[in-house]
Amino acid sequence: MPPDSRLDAVRDLLTQPTARGLAEAVGRAVGDGSLPPGAKLPPVRSVARDLRMSPTTVSAAWQLLRRAGTIRTDGRRGTVVAASRTTGPGRYRAALGGRSGFALDLSTGVPDPALLPALPSPAGLSPAPGSYLDEPVLPGLAAYLRAAWPFRPGRVAVFDGAMDAIDQVATALLRLGDRAIVENPCFPPLLDLLEALGVQVVGVGTDPAGMLPGALEAAMACRPAVVFLQPRALNPTGASWSPDRSAALAAVLARHPHVYAVEDDSAGDVASGPPLSLGAHLPRQTVHVRSFSKSHGPDLRLAAVGGPATVLDPILERRLLGQGWTSRLLQQLLLTLLTSAESVAAVRHARAEYARRRHLVISALAACGIPLPPGDGLNVWLPVADEQAALISLASNGITAAAGRAFTTSPAAPHLRVTVGLIATDHAAVAAQLADAARAPAPAVPR
Repeated sequence: MPPDSRLDAVRDLLTQPTARGLAEAVGRAVGDGSLPPGAKLPPVRSVARDLRMSPTTVSAAWQLLRRAGTIRTDGRRGTVVAASRTTGPGRYRAALGGRSGFALDLSTGVPDPALLPALPSPAGLSPAPGSYLDEPVLPGLAAYLRAAWPFRPGRVAVFDGAMDAIDQVATALLRLGDRAIVENPCFPPLLDLLEALGVQVVGVGTDPAGMLPGALEAAMACRPAVVFLQPRALNPTGASWSPDRSAALAAVLARHPHVYAVEDDSAGDVASGPPLSLGAHLPRQTVHVRSFSKSHGPDLRLAAVGGPATVLDPILERRLLGQGWTSRLLQQLLLTLLTSAESVAAVRHARAEYARRRHLVISALAACGIPLPPGDGLNVWLPVADEQAALISLASNGITAAAGRAFTTSPAAPHLRVTVGLIATDHAAVAAQLADAARAPAPAVPR
């Protein structure tokens, strides 16, 4: 049998008949364009025969290349050269596209600046540690977080926002070609991140209490490595777990002890629901992320993470080769905000105000014939007849919202995500405009 021509470039570049030598040769062939993205590679045994190497050596080389993101498994097509992973938050940009110039922007999911606590002057903060060798988390903040955590974590860390934390945890736990379960619908940047990592996403349905345990049990047949969940104020639907739902989800994952749960408590202290976590049942399988962006300010870029030391310690060690730690000055600022009476009162007021605004809009929508579950947090998931028609209807009234298709893992009924937490006044009038938009029919297609 003649040599496979697909290996010509690799054969020319191969200098050492080892797994690393073969991986480097393939990597250079990909880099110089000899093996373009999407090119199908021969089976392992064919490569071994043509290059006079053992199948074990070729398999080890392929594993190195998969970890580096150079190749991936593409179903029946076999092993192919991966496309360059330079993708960004494409889904989220699509959801927020064209939102400038609106009198009322309900597309963003951001908190109301008027409800954020006032920031203390940095000059009034206690001096932050000044050494590269100090603890990455301020001891006082670590103690506060441990006392407030919904379970006893093996390790507590602070990252630069929730998505930074989820990015680093996902990168540590997932490999190219792995499967991950997410809520459907869920937060678009999570889908963008998993796509950039080369992870296959499996969506699981939700109801007003969050992910459905029965649907999760069925989805576990795909052998996922990680399940991503939002315990409260699910973005975009506003679903929050009950204690019974938390226990039911934990019971499913308890039957799969090698699967991790990564929880994103993105609403944090402005959520009305209790801070539940699967970690109360499965502390060795659960990584819990709590954001302080909605409650204390997006520009703080701070989130806390608690979970097993076996998961977090390697991440923190790897972080020492880059950023090292999250600014201890910002940590001191957060600790001050979490403990000062004025800030605590401001966050308590914000939580109540968001709940009030949500209740007023949902009650008004129900009066317009569009009942929605009470939910929690800043957003509602508004069913519409047609997304584009609904957005056009809102735009005619100076309002915009986020298109729902970016939040789903598969084709689904049309929705808009509406950040009702930003509706400070005229709740009934805005709800009436939302109801009109929800009923706007799709434009007729000319024959």
